[in-house]
Amino acid sequence: MSDEATLEETPTWIVASVCSVIVLISLIFERALHRLGKALERRRVTLYETLLKLKEELMLLGFVSLLLVVFQDLIQKICIDESLMEHWLPCRGGSKASAVAHYGAASTFAAGGRRMLNGGAAFGHCSSKGKVPLLSRHALEQLHIFIFVLAITHVVFSAFTVLLGLLQVYEEMDALGEKHPSRGRLCSQDDQTSAENQVYPGSVQGAPESCLGHNMDRSFFKQFYGSVSNDDYVAMRLGFVMTHFRGHPKFNFYDYMIKALEKDFKRVVGIKWYYWIFVMIFLLVNITGWHSYFWISLVPLSLLLLIGTKLEHIINKLAHEVASKHAASQGEVGIVVRPSDELFWFHSPRLVLVLIHFILFQNAFEFAYFFWTLAMFGVNSCIMDRLGYSVSRIVICVIVQVLCSYSTLPLYAIVSHMGSSFKSAVFADGVADHLRGWADTARQRMRRSVLGAAAAEQSYWGERSRPAQLRSISF
Repeated sequence: MSDEATLEETPTWIVASVCSVIVLISLIFERALHRLGKALERRRVTLYETLLKLKEELMLLGFVSLLLVVFQDLIQKICIDESLMEHWLPCRGGSKASAVAHYGAASTFAAGGRRMLNGGAAFGHCSSKGKVPLLSRHALEQLHIFIFVLAITHVVFSAFTVLLGLLQVYEEMDALGEKHPSRGRLCSQDDQTSAENQVYPGSVQGAPESCLGHNMDRSFFKQFYGSVSNDDYVAMRLGFVMTHFRGHPKFNFYDYMIKALEKDFKRVVGIKWYYWIFVMIFLLVNITGWHSYFWISLVPLSLLLLIGTKLEHIINKLAHEVASKHAASQGEVGIVVRPSDELFWFHSPRLVLVLIHFILFQNAFEFAYFFWTLAMFGVNSCIMDRLGYSVSRIVICVIVQVLCSYSTLPLYAIVSHMGSSFKSAVFADGVADHLRGWADTARQRMRRSVLGAAAAEQSYWGERSRPAQLRSISF
C-alpha cells in the first residue's frame, strides 16, 4: 500500500486551503495581465497584440501540463528492459543504482536491495514482466517542471531583451536628433548632402569592390561600439523614403521603424513548433562526457556575431555603392542608397529575424536548463557538469543577452528596412488588417475560379467522350 494519502484520506480544510491559495494567485495574475492589456491597448496596440500572444503561449503551456497529468499513469505503464537504462546517461554513475535513479526509474538498487519510489504500482506492473517503467512519476514531475521553466524563461528573457533593445533604439535616436516631433523631415538638401558626402569615411569612398572583403573585419568590430552613426542613419532613412515614398518626403521613418520593431517583438515572444524539435535534440545529446550544453551555448553567440557583422557589412556595402556612383558622376546631386533584397542572405531580410528568434530561444533554453538543474539536483550534481563548463555557459548566455539588446537589435531595427519592400507597419493597424483580409479573399476567389474552370473543362471533355445516344439523357 502506498504511503501517500489520497484525497479520501486528506482533511477537507487542507484541500480547501490549498485550492484557495492557488485560485487566488491565478486571479491576481489574470487581473494583472488584464490591466496591463487595457493600458497597452490605449497606448501601444502592437504591444497589446504581443501580450495576447503571450497569453496564447501560456494557454499552450497549460495544455501541455494537462497532457502530462492525464497521461502520466499510461506513460508509467510503458515497460522497457532494464539494460536500456544504462545507455545515453547524463551522469556517469559508479553503479547501476546511480544511473537508474538519475532518470527517476521506479527501482533503485542499494546494498543489494530494492526499494519502491513514487509510482510503486507502475513498478509492480513492470517488475512482474522483469522490466522497469519508462519514466517514474517523479521523473515526469521533473520533466513537467522543466517544460514550464523553459516556456516562462523564454517569454521573460525575450521580452526583457527586446524591451532593452527598444530602449537602446530610443536612446540612439535621441542622440541622432530624432527625439523632436519634427523628425518626419527626411528629404532636405542637408540630408542629401550628408548621404552623398559624409555617410562613410574617405577611405571607403571610391574604393574598389575587392576592398569590401577587408571591411568584414571592420564590420565585425564596429558592432561592439557606435554601430550606427548619424550619417549612416540619415543615408538609410533617405534611401528608404526615396525608394518607396518618393512622393511623400515627410514620411515619418522613425515611427515606422519603431512600430515595425514592435510587430517583430510579437513574433519573437512566441515559441514556434519546430523549436520544440531543437529542445528534444538538446535533451537527447546531453550525455555524460560530451559537455554538450557548453558547445551548444556557443551556437547563439556565433550566430549573433555573424548577424551583427552582416548588418554592418550591409551598411558598408551601401556606402561603397553611393561613394562609387558619386565619384563616377563627378559630384552629381541626388544619389542615395538603393535598398535591395540582394544585400541579405538568400535575398530574405526576414531570415535575420528568424535567426534572432532562434538565438533568443536557444539562449533561454540554456538559462532554463541551468535554473532547473540547480533547483532540482543542486550545485554538486553531476548533471550540472563541471564548474568551469557551467560558469562558462552562463557567462556566454549573459554576453548574448547584452549584445543582442544593445547592438544587434538596434542594428536590425534600421538595416532590416534596406530590403526591396516595406513592412506592413507602414499602414495603420486597421488598414493593414483590411488589406490582409482583402488579399485572403482575393486568393480564395482566384482559387475557386481556377478549380471551377478545371471542373468545367473536365465536364466538357467527359460530355464529349459519352456516346451520342446517351448525351440526350438527363441524369
